[in-house]
Amino acid sequence: MNAPRRNRNRSQFNLRSRMLMVGAGLGLCAVTLVGRAAYVQLINSDFYQRQGEARYLREVPIATSRGMITDRNGEPVAVSTPVASIWVNPQELLRAPERIPELAQSLSLPVDELTARLTQKADKEFMYLRRRMNPDVAEQIVALKIPGVFAQREFRRYYPQGEAMAHVLGFTNIDDHGQEGLELAFDEWLRGKPGAKKVIRDRKGAIVESIDLVRPAEPGKDLTLSIDRRIQFLAMRELRNAVTANQAAGGSIVIMDVATGEVMAMANLPTYNPNSVSGATPDARRNRAVTDLVEPGSTMKPLTVATALQNHVVTPDTIIDTNPGYLTLGRYTIRDVPRNNGVLNVTGVITRSSNIGAAKIVARLPDQVFYDSVRAFGYGVAPHSGFPGESAGVVPSPGSPGWYGTTKTTMSYGYGLSVTPLQIAQAYSALANGGRVIQPTFVKGQHNEARQVIDPEVAREVVRMMETVVTQGGAKQAAILGYHVAGKTGTARKNGPNGYERGHYNLLFAGVVPATNPRFAAVIVVNDPRGSLQYGGLVSAPVFHHVMEGTLRLMDVPPDDIQSWLAAQAAGKVGGNPVTNPAVLPVPQDPAEPNIDAEFNAAMPTATAPQPATPEVRQ
Repeated sequence: MNAPRRNRNRSQFNLRSRMLMVGAGLGLCAVTLVGRAAYVQLINSDFYQRQGEARYLREVPIATSRGMITDRNGEPVAVSTPVASIWVNPQELLRAPERIPELAQSLSLPVDELTARLTQKADKEFMYLRRRMNPDVAEQIVALKIPGVFAQREFRRYYPQGEAMAHVLGFTNIDDHGQEGLELAFDEWLRGKPGAKKVIRDRKGAIVESIDLVRPAEPGKDLTLSIDRRIQFLAMRELRNAVTANQAAGGSIVIMDVATGEVMAMANLPTYNPNSVSGATPDARRNRAVTDLVEPGSTMKPLTVATALQNHVVTPDTIIDTNPGYLTLGRYTIRDVPRNNGVLNVTGVITRSSNIGAAKIVARLPDQVFYDSVRAFGYGVAPHSGFPGESAGVVPSPGSPGWYGTTKTTMSYGYGLSVTPLQIAQAYSALANGGRVIQPTFVKGQHNEARQVIDPEVAREVVRMMETVVTQGGAKQAAILGYHVAGKTGTARKNGPNGYERGHYNLLFAGVVPATNPRFAAVIVVNDPRGSLQYGGLVSAPVFHHVMEGTLRLMDVPPDDIQSWLAAQAAGKVGGNPVTNPAVLPVPQDPAEPNIDAEFNAAMPTATAPQPATPEVRQ
């Protein structure tokens, strides 16, 4: 009887021990689980929250539109239009290779090409397939529900004026960032700031829900230009007509408001379509009116005369004897062609575009005084218009390696220095604005301080002198019925890698109108014409006539020469007869038109012995 009792006691002992052990183990597990849960939920919750969100929560950008650019009248010249871009998650699409041909067909891509692109990006989760698509077409592609294929909203720049304003506006890249022109200069102002929002995506990448706005999108600010699109179109049309008719390599035109410095129009040829930049060459995209340098030729002579008048070394009636048609400076000789201009007064030097007259006038000025005056007019100094890449020009200074014994002489009639068409327009605006230089601007209403460089009466006198160039000189084709026009022609041989090139010229005309109360200054440069006309007065001056005649009408500028208009109307003529010019004293009868190449050796100082090729200046 004792044996069974011992077995029963041992069984009771083992059961109790086991229960205690199991209970203790379970309790320990429970405590561990509770502790772990508390650690995960309370202490280290941020880490696990981030891990979870990384699997379904995404921050996606909110596209914003670039600011609109308008002309001075509020007409849009650059706008942003909504487009769509198709992108893909290569990893997801490669798991459904049977859908790749369908996607390739919708994108008009070869299947092999698309497959190769996906394979190259197999380790990525994002790849663009097509940018800047029509949103309706992109929506149709997304509607195919091809795994991993999505659409993203973007904006694309559109330029309604096309080629006419290409060089002023520039263009943007595929990410809508300014690359050239005013788009680049004002990129930060126009660009705006993209927004961002948090969304929940499902396992296929589709957005299930937008849950939070991280940052609102800020649209770019609008920009109002000083450009008038009507005048711009007119300028481009007439410049193109001149370039085409004269078989020229290109050309530039700049029109400025003389009182404010606002650029009313600026055009260049060759040009390009900013809506399709891919086919344009860097040469076509260059804004030549701001970046390219030309020697100003005879358009420099009014500045030379203005400097001489300002420093009281001459008066308008000072007699300048240009006989016998050439001037010897040491071993060098300067000539006037096609005539011996005889005895002129200072006004006659402008009218006849006498190189000898300009040389004799500048000889009365100290080197430093003349140099300082040229710089004061803005030559050799960046215009600070705000346009990217603008050139400062080249003006040698007295005592520098580029200053020779004849430098001042050649500079007096436009050689030995280089400027941009914009700088010439700025200088002529100063003459028209009472001797005050104003920095050019492309922004309407931007007020830059004026800088007085010559006395107002001197400026008015020079403008009156330039009127004779249109009435009696070489720029009769610049005349505008009903208005007094003042201007100066210039024709300069181009400088190439091997010196001045025979038969290659820049033809210029710079003028202001109305001359009695100037409103606008304009500069036209025609580059390397190959036709029969090779003079600024015959090629560039007519462009001034056509463009400024339309500009005066568009801007409602009243005529300042109503008598000639009434006389022409009464006579049934387009224009009145030119009046006698009292500025030019009697000279021998003008010979026939000169040989173009003969002027090369006449306008610049050339030694009596054979010398290397030197440039020319013609009227």
